[in-house]
Amino acid sequence: MSDLHVEEHGDGFPLLLIQGLGYATWAWRFQLPFFAGRYRVVAFDNRGAGRSPKTPGPYTIEGLADDAAAVLAGRRAHVLGISMGGYVAQALALRHPQLVERLVLCCTGSGGPRNVTTPKATTDAWEAHAHLPPHEFARASMPLAFAPGWTEEHPELYEQLLAARLEFPTPPETWRAQYDACWDFVGRVSPLEEIAARTLVVHGTADRIVPYENALHLVDRIPQAELATFEDAGHLVFVERPDAFNDRVLRSLTV
Repeated sequence: MSDLHVEEHGDGFPLLLIQGLGYATWAWRFQLPFFAGRYRVVAFDNRGAGRSPKTPGPYTIEGLADDAAAVLAGRRAHVLGISMGGYVAQALALRHPQLVERLVLCCTGSGGPRNVTTPKATTDAWEAHAHLPPHEFARASMPLAFAPGWTEEHPELYEQLLAARLEFPTPPETWRAQYDACWDFVGRVSPLEEIAARTLVVHGTADRIVPYENALHLVDRIPQAELATFEDAGHLVFVERPDAFNDRVLRSLTV
């Protein structure tokens, strides 16, 4: 039985939602009500983030995938992973294929020599502020998760998202443990050709964290993968364009 913070909403076939680096269930504000009307939505906070235990590192993506498997407790599910959650979803599909019906990988990548790394401007900003208290780090770094200009165009929503993020903040130590797990994952080649689940890859062309080219590599390597491109959308495409994102994901899960 998982010791993580888990929420379940709605009825029907399970849909597991896996969040990204330092993020938690607060970031699903536009997905939970939409998908809970159609599925049994299972959302949880990764180890080290939100309301889950702040277990000391090191972490691995494979270990976080085993956490996700424990959350499902034997249930087969559709799986939607965002950013680091996309790494976790890939590992889940490889380590526990019996649990994964369909896969959605958003704003994420694979790893190995074809991986296009996070731009230096972004990693420099993270490294310069990662030691700061969560409220200072979030305000300094979170705008990079959106397309250029988005936070200025949506100041009220941006402040709401910041407040939600900081209600149950991710401390610097466990953010770093997740961050290191991400770099370890993208430094290796995973056998994505073995993923049997039908897969949707979603990516914005203005992503300043995981460059868009990584989506093309995923589609090349996963046998049953298709690509949904969101022009001029940033890393948090599911927040920037929730209606179009939700509709596209729903279509991939039902067709």
